[in-house]
Amino acid sequence: MLELLTDPHAWISLATLSVLEIVLGIDNIIFLSIVSARLPEQQQARARRIGLGLALLARVLLLLGLTWMIGLTRPIFAIAGFAVSWRDIVLAAGGIFLIVKGTVEMHHMLEGHGGESVAGTATFAAVITQIVLLDLVFSLDSVITAIGIADHVPVMVAAIVIAMAIMLLAAEPTARFVNAHPAVKMLALSFLLLVGAALVADGAHFHIPRGYLYFAIAFSMGVESLNLLAARARRRRGARPADGA
Repeated sequence: MLELLTDPHAWISLATLSVLEIVLGIDNIIFLSIVSARLPEQQQARARRIGLGLALLARVLLLLGLTWMIGLTRPIFAIAGFAVSWRDIVLAAGGIFLIVKGTVEMHHMLEGHGGESVAGTATFAAVITQIVLLDLVFSLDSVITAIGIADHVPVMVAAIVIAMAIMLLAAEPTARFVNAHPAVKMLALSFLLLVGAALVADGAHFHIPRGYLYFAIAFSMGVESLNLLAARARRRRGARPADGA
């Protein structure tokens, strides 16, 4: 353990894995914000904290089962020459869930429900379960990647703890911003559909580089940020005559 503290390769692995976990956690924070909004307002922050805490525990347990994790990539059966592993099944199932969840949320926003509050339409246990299960799906690829990047379990665990701590700090402001702006929430739901499609593609052995997805959502968010700034400027210009009257 002491040699890890003086090993530059261990520190490089820690920094690399921490950044990786944080970047891959962006979609998790967005999903966390949308799902927790279905709880009463006084329960939302607690659900996010408990959900992320349980998700952290689940990720660490996954890492401790290294042999089992590596075994997930081994084929368990084949269909017409197409080898299927447990990893493929988990990724495809998680992707389908994201696509269904995003579609249902979009329907709720657009089909006559956009002005209604969704708070209180889900149970606390159901929201916690969704947060933990989806975090496991989101983290599966990053954990397997971590096994390939780092040679020491303590380095992997430390990277996950650092990333989850940052996600916990970012969850509250992200949730408030997403839920306060319907257009941003729609972009977030579109991002979930993109991630869901990418997970299904990964399960079918068609890898879509995550950089493409993150660039698409970053570009869209950038455009929407300009729209929000323009709308704020218009409101200020419209308020000036009233202030001078």
